[in-house]
Amino acid sequence: MSPDREPGQRFTMLRRVPGGVWALGFVSMLMDISSEMVHSLLPLFMVTSLGASAFTVGLIEGLAESTALIVKVFSGVLSDWLGKRKGLALAGYALGAATKPLFAIATGSGLVLTARLLDRVGKGIRGAPRDALVADLAPPEIRGAAFGLRQSLDTVGAFLGPLLAVGLMLLWANDFRAVFWVALVPGAMAVAVLAFGVTEPVVQAKEKRVNPIRRANLKRLGAAYWWVVGIGGVFTLARFSEAFLVLRAQQSGIALAWVPLVMVAMNIVYAATAYPFGVWSDRLDKGALLGAGLLVLIAADAVLASGSDWRVVLAGVSLWGLHMGMTQGLLATMVADTAPADLRGTAYGLFNLVSGLAMLVASLCAGLLWDRLGAPATFLAGIAFCVLALLALACRPAVTTPMSH
Repeated sequence: MSPDREPGQRFTMLRRVPGGVWALGFVSMLMDISSEMVHSLLPLFMVTSLGASAFTVGLIEGLAESTALIVKVFSGVLSDWLGKRKGLALAGYALGAATKPLFAIATGSGLVLTARLLDRVGKGIRGAPRDALVADLAPPEIRGAAFGLRQSLDTVGAFLGPLLAVGLMLLWANDFRAVFWVALVPGAMAVAVLAFGVTEPVVQAKEKRVNPIRRANLKRLGAAYWWVVGIGGVFTLARFSEAFLVLRAQQSGIALAWVPLVMVAMNIVYAATAYPFGVWSDRLDKGALLGAGLLVLIAADAVLASGSDWRVVLAGVSLWGLHMGMTQGLLATMVADTAPADLRGTAYGLFNLVSGLAMLVASLCAGLLWDRLGAPATFLAGIAFCVLALLALACRPAVTTPMSH
């Protein structure tokens, strides 16, 4: 079916998305407001207030993001073993909210690293069970739309957070710490919405709980799934931490308080495109959409490498946001499509383990290149990894629907 469907039909599909998926989307939105109020300012806070280098920023961001993705392995496996998702997700969101005051009291890179690691452990605990919960709640024929909707709401938070950060920085004369304290409020709201607004679907109890990562179960994750894992890892190498977008914006010469607007621009595009591309992924070839997303990322890296003028940076981060909207919900959908239902938590966990290791490598390399060769080298390296990912797309196996126990 053509992607040029009437908008009314897309809204009809929105009405079919279960209420629990909507609630999970609003939970993600509130937590992203909280997180992005901190993260959009953190690279600037570290460089200007704490005197950190680009490599230190890359190290902290890489360790933090990879920690989140690696922890998802254990939370995903545990959610499959328990047959329960919501409790783990709730614990993860609560830990994420509780770390926000640590940023406000940090006086050195050590406490920033501790806070980022704890924050990302919380993200890791909640991530795989939440994604598996979306897959459990959504009918298969609208799964792409459900993931796209959750991603869009999540990304609305990702641009509202930096907007709030900019407003408060202007209001409070660049007081980073005061903004970090305020970030606790939407984080606590996210925990409340999840606790009272999401009902976990009843799953028929197994006769006996078995280890999801035993060899017999891992064999049920076939070639199509492992290809998705591999391509996700290469994607992550090509798309290093967004902290480097903030540092690139700082080089444009605009006032410090306005720099987080670079994340606003990226996330507006991301939020606007994630749901439509999620809907299209239910009907179009997913490999072709991934390839198109990679071409957009190549364009973004090329633009960002070409100069630091604010208009150039704005164009580059907007293309970056388009790439994210095209690919992030799509990869989550492909994991669900290629994994058995009773192993979804494990499948998301393993997918994120590989992506986490790739994020650590990518962010360390980006920081080293930035310090030693300059910002353009970082983005040119991203293009090289995009080319590798395009080559991997050519080796895509046939996708078959996995069987549950």
